[in-house]
Amino acid sequence: MNIHIINGPNLNLVGLREPEVYGNRSLDQYLRELIEQFPQHTIDVYQSNIEGEIVDRLQEVGFDQDSGVVLNAGGYTHTSVAIADAVAAITAPVVEVHISNIYAREPFRHKSLLSPVCQGIIAGFGLDSYRLALHSFIIKQP
Repeated sequence: MNIHIINGPNLNLVGLREPEVYGNRSLDQYLRELIEQFPQHTIDVYQSNIEGEIVDRLQEVGFDQDSGVVLNAGGYTHTSVAIADAVAAITAPVVEVHISNIYAREPFRHKSLLSPVCQGIIAGFGLDSYRLALHSFIIKQP
């Protein structure tokens, strides 16, 4: 299975920004270690701070029959109709991921434009939210 991890704005700063929310560990380091744990699967990681680039990436990878997408759109989760439309347009299943529990944070974070078009949502388990999302795809494999 091909799993595409797509991260949105400011996730490149995890480990540096707001450690009380996101922790002290680098997301890049965590994802490299996570990929090593699943050598039988092709896992690639993409990050952009630019909304249109995230849409482009979803369109590039979202029509592969043997793919799944783990999407942490960051702040775009709450604002981007364009990303939600891209998720709705592709055929690959998408799991929305958040490091923090967005429902325990500021009220504007409680509304996700992505959730209605995603297969599921995993939030609040720290960086392990990514591992749980990977398992959601891998468990379904024969």
